[in-house]
Amino acid sequence: MQTVIDAHNLVKIYDAETIPVYALNNVHLHIERGEFIALKGPSGSGKTTLLNMIGGLDKPNSGHVEINGVNITTMKENELIDYRLHNIGFVFQAYNLIPVLTARENVEFIMLLQKTPAQERNKRVSELLNEVGLADKADKRPSELSGGQQQRIAVARALAPKPQFILADEPTANLDSVSAGNLLDIMSRLNKEEQMTFIFSTHDQRVIDRARRVITLEDGKLVADEKRDT
Repeated sequence: MQTVIDAHNLVKIYDAETIPVYALNNVHLHIERGEFIALKGPSGSGKTTLLNMIGGLDKPNSGHVEINGVNITTMKENELIDYRLHNIGFVFQAYNLIPVLTARENVEFIMLLQKTPAQERNKRVSELLNEVGLADKADKRPSELSGGQQQRIAVARALAPKPQFILADEPTANLDSVSAGNLLDIMSRLNKEEQMTFIFSTHDQRVIDRARRVITLEDGKLVADEKRDT
């Protein structure tokens, strides 16, 4: 398997000048293409911090992250923005859809920034809206959609530009069991069909049960790393 993410000895300290709090404490991690991973642990264990480091949304005090051999930790902000645009899909707990855009326009948004040709954009958006079961909601704005529908649109938006991997921070936290199950079915299927790597930060046992690798963090340290068949 191809290693796509290599996190080397990550340390992140908050309040370092008073009482240091280690959000991450010497975390070392390899992630291969096509994995379906859950990061679990209690609140404050470092899950979201690690996800943010991998996505280039935060920088460590020491250590670094390589993606396909490229050190993203030393990139300048404008380089990071461009790198994320073309390589990383994000799914947030709060959806982060653009309220004035329709479902179709939200899904299309990243591809517009990438200057993807219109014909290719339209084909991909239609495919994904069908995939997430919301083709009939294409012209609805986020305020006209349920929470589960909004999260499915957020997933479709993340998948639209065919990123190397998806980072999902508590994506099922606000969903009922049916919506969460449907969302996980979609992501699991696309992971297998498109070999897209998924990394979840989650407390949700439903996500943990679906993962083929479960990484446990406590007090900023990686304390367990279990690979399994599902």
